Amino acid sequence: MTAHEKFMRMAIALSRQNVEQGAGGPFGAVIVKNGKVVAQSANQVVAENDPTAHAEISAIRLACKQLGVYDLNGCTIYTSCEPCPMCLGAIYWAKLDAVYYANSKIDASSIGFDDNFIYEELGKQFHQRRVKMVQLLRNEALVAFKLWKDSESKTGY
Repeated sequence: MTAHEKFMRMAIALSRQNVEQGAGGPFGAVIVKNGKVVAQSANQVVAENDPTAHAEISAIRLACKQLGVYDLNGCTIYTSCEPCPMCLGAIYWAKLDAVYYANSKIDASSIGFDDNFIYEELGKQFHQRRVKMVQLLRNEALVAFKLWKDSESKTGY
């Protein structure tokens, strides 16, 4: 068994345990750095009443706390399913080096976890989207952006 298979089996086990324990959806994620697990999580959406608490995002949050960083460069994530658009965005923002996944987004769709509508929404103009989007008080908000741009004490990320 390769290391990749070992870590993927851990993610799959988390997904199975989550279902067997009635804790939530069938998703698990493990984050590894230098061959060692730094964080792992199952889907926490139902348990935490948090629609953003997917396994990948929960594992990213735990890994950042464990390592004391906001950048997971040098880490790999093993996830029991191909990441949804939200999780994929988080993976890019966290700067993970690689993603290994087991089930596909088509597999997820077949059991009721279909993200295609999000991909479709992203391609639409704001006025065509399901969720109303209205820009408001831009000039006032730009003040904070200028402060950030001019700040000598900012930490870039």
